[in-house]
Parts: sequence; structure tokens; C-alpha cells
Amino acid sequence: MRSRIIAVAAALVVGGASATFAVAAEAALPPPPAGWTQVWADDFTGAANTLPNGNNWIIDTGTSYPGGPANWGTGEIQTYTNSTANVSHDGAGNLRITPLRTASGGWTSARIETQRTDFKAPAGGVLRIEGRIQMPNVTGAEAAGYWPAFWALGAPYRGNYQNWPAIGEFDVMENVNGINSVWGVLHCGVAPGGPCNEFNGIGASRACPGATCQSAFHTYSFEWDRSVTPNQLRWYVDGQQYHTVTQSQIGEPHWSNMTSHAGYFLLLNVAMGGAFPNGVAGAATPTAATVPGRPMLVDYVAVYSRGGGGTTPPTTPPTTPPTTPPPGGTRDAYAQIQAESFNAQSGVIVEGSSEGGQNIGAIRNGDWVQFDNVEFGSGGVRDFVARVASGAGAGVSGLVEVRIDNRANAPIGSFAIGNTGGWQSWRSVPGNVSNVSGRHTVFLTFTSGQPNDFVNVNWIQFRR
Repeated sequence: MRSRIIAVAAALVVGGASATFAVAAEAALPPPPAGWTQVWADDFTGAANTLPNGNNWIIDTGTSYPGGPANWGTGEIQTYTNSTANVSHDGAGNLRITPLRTASGGWTSARIETQRTDFKAPAGGVLRIEGRIQMPNVTGAEAAGYWPAFWALGAPYRGNYQNWPAIGEFDVMENVNGINSVWGVLHCGVAPGGPCNEFNGIGASRACPGATCQSAFHTYSFEWDRSVTPNQLRWYVDGQQYHTVTQSQIGEPHWSNMTSHAGYFLLLNVAMGGAFPNGVAGAATPTAATVPGRPMLVDYVAVYSRGGGGTTPPTTPPTTPPTTPPPGGTRDAYAQIQAESFNAQSGVIVEGSSEGGQNIGAIRNGDWVQFDNVEFGSGGVRDFVARVASGAGAGVSGLVEVRIDNRANAPIGSFAIGNTGGWQSWRSVPGNVSNVSGRHTVFLTFTSGQPNDFVNVNWIQFRR
């Protein structure tokens, strides 16, 4: 759903088929396909003119997230609202998202996202995200600027809004300008460029089978398969596969950056205008000919898993832990200590990490962070490892040092670090340390012969 321009004629490829799903009207959520387990679903069976279930969905409003990129990062021109005129159940088992033109000529519409952010393929298994949707029933000049979408964003985006596309985006279904075509797109890596050719993404498209995308419901599905090597991402319409991206196409660290975090949240929206419809139209959209009031109808959204260790995520969204332990609490030296959870610091900043969560950065000579009540037990420490990244210039490097109980004490261990390929190009670097036992205050101190920033740190961990 991010900014991109994809040629309409591109990649009309139909591959092998997955499980086939009926496209006739559904009275209720269909049972999971054979071999799959339902992880989560919403059948949108609410009374007419009621909002979607607040236990399942967040309704986004305005023209951006607080502190996020303007116009939702895509150039779309509508304002999202929580009005039932823009988003509501239709009383017949569907959710409708309806763009409307205001008296002043502006546009309103709706965008919702799941409360849950933990949809993830089980290790050795497959995750399937699916929705049965009828695109807005409008075509030709009257459809200019319509941009319906069903998609997923990596969990670390929520509350950060600056870490796209590294955290990953799976566009299960997109369409613009009323064209009889579904687009499936992956966004990842860095922008511009990178392994996903941002801001375009890696996409493919095809016509909807049988009836057009606008005139009938179709089932749009996406699979994240961790049961094969290399892992695969696959896109389907009515069970017919038309797009595949493999792990080896993306490479590291980008594949891990988009798959190793807590998971994904799902979104449904109808945007108006923006980079994608404008690029396909070759002109600004919407236009004076664009008609309002044509809703996207969503029969159901469901998430399934198959194989692997299974997925039994919590039924409520996980809460964010406090950044520091409670007073008197201890830290386990042999578990990851998140760098941003310091009890005191000098000179560092906290920023969003491409690996999820946050890291400390802008670190240069003389900076330090302090971690209280680190418990080493009876000892036996052999080394420590830190997750670090550096975009330092040529010839700039420094030492990451561990000190115990007082910053003036001599380091008990350290390692040198220089440029790793970028400030979010992470690697785990070990350093030998003297044996430690008992409970201590631990300091990370940073020493360099140059005045420049030389390292970011995500976490540290001691090992026996």
C-alpha cells in the first residue's frame, strides 16, 4: 500500500493452484481448508450501520499516524474517519468501506487495522492470510483514484512509523482505477532501491478469474511458507497462484528483518488518489469524473496456519514491557538485555530498529549506558555478545567496552567495531570478558580516537 508505480501490463503469471475456495455468496465464515487451523477471523456479521468489532479492529483517522509520514506515506488525498458513513457493517454479513466526496470537494474514506500484531508463520509451517472481498463496483473514468487494499504490515511499524520498508509489507490484494486486475506486492529492505526495488516493491498482477474483480466477490490469499527451503511467499486469487517471492531473492539481512520480529497486523482500506493510481493513470486522481459512494465489501477476513509448531497466539494484543526493570528487580545476565532499557546514560539516543523494537544510537567517544542489578549467579562467564551496527565513515572505529560497578573501573572485556554496511546493518559481535559472579551494575562504555559517531547497539548478552 506504499508509494509505487507498477505497469498494468506487468507480470500476468498464473502458477500452480493451492486449495480452491468458492466464490458464491457465503452465509457464514467457511470452515478452514483441509489441513489448516484457524488462528483468527472476523465474519462481519454485525447489525447494519454499526462499526466493526473494536476487540478486533482499530479505526485509523485523519491523514497520517501521529508523527508518521503525511498522507499515510502514499500521497493519497482522502481523510479517514470513524463515521459509519465510511465504515460499517451492511447487515448482510459484510463490512463496507465507502469513499465519499465532501461538499467542499474533498474526500473521506476508512482504514482499519487489526488489534493483533502477532500473525506469523510457525517455525516449519505455513501462515495463510485470506479475505473474501468485492472491490468497489466502479470502472472507467468514474473509478479514477479508487485504491482498495487488503494488506499486512510488520508489527514494529506500529508506534514507530519510520522503519518501513525494513519491517516488511505484504499486499494481499490491491487494485486501482477500477481495472479488472488484482496486484500482489512485497515491500522490504531499504528505500529507495534495495532487494524489493522500492518504492515499487516486487509485484505481479492478473485479471480476476471468471467475473471481474469489481462485479463479484473473490477470495484473495497470501501464504508465508517456512516449511520449504528457501522459504516462500505466495499470492493467490480464488485459489490460483499468480505470484511468488523466495527467501533467496531477498537475501540477508533483509529477509530476517521482515520475518524475525513478532509478526504482522492486517489492514483494510480504500484510499483515493496517490502514487499508485496516479502512476497507472498517468495523471492526478481522483478527477471531476470520479464518482463517490462505491464501497469495497468484505465478507470475511481469516488467518490460518498449517504444520510446524502450530500457532496459538494470545487472544489479546501483547503489551509493551517497561523499558527498565521495576525498583529492586534484577536482570538476567544470560538473557538479552535490550540496550534501550538502560537505567542511566550519557550521549546516546533511542531510535527505531530495523530488527524490531528500538536501539541506542548516535554513539561516540565518551558515551555510556548503565544497567542496574545484573545477576551473574555463581559465575562461569566466558564472553559477551552485542548486537551492533555501524555506518561510520572510512577510518572511523571504536571500542565497545564492559565495565563493572563503576565507570572508572578498567574494562573487563571489549571488542572493536567499524563500518558494518549501515546504521541498521546488524551483526552479533562477541568479546571475551573476565569471569564475574554475583549481582552488579554493568556499564557499556564507548571509546574512539575520532569524534564521530561509530556504533549503534540493539542488545547485549553474557554467555557461560
